[in-house]
Amino acid sequence: MGLFDFAANIGKKVFGIGDADAAEKIKQDIESNNPGIENLEVEMQEDTVCVLSGTCESVEAKEKAILMAGNMKGVSAVVAAQLKVAESADASENAGEEQQDAAFESATDSQFYTIESGDTLWGIAAKFLGNGSKYPEIFEANREVMEDPDKIFPGQKIRIPSSK
Repeated sequence: MGLFDFAANIGKKVFGIGDADAAEKIKQDIESNNPGIENLEVEMQEDTVCVLSGTCESVEAKEKAILMAGNMKGVSAVVAAQLKVAESADASENAGEEQQDAAFESATDSQFYTIESGDTLWGIAAKFLGNGSKYPEIFEANREVMEDPDKIFPGQKIRIPSSK
């Protein structure tokens, strides 16, 4: 769970190919829509965000930061093992990466979905939440990743909130 794959040739464009400041531009974009992260650090090697670190106020904030970094044009993967959730940061400092990933997976009620050609938020809501009219819940859960519920694109990864 520490490595997340994305489609590098699609997404929000905040930097150019070979841009030496790509990591800084990703950091600025995440911070401008800050989902609840302190001490954010971003490092990039080629098309991979090899370090995404900081302390998140919640599991939801961690998920959003991963998606915000990965849904940028030019990013094919995000390594988020150093991105900690505040309430579990103390406990996980002494845990190995596999234990931290397992704790993250068990703490989240969300799932990730990669948008396919022909998808609509209505259709995704019908499939995952049981009712297409619940699409605003998906939009709200991804507000930092998508600017308009009618502007989604194939290959974009989003969070599907719990249907509780």
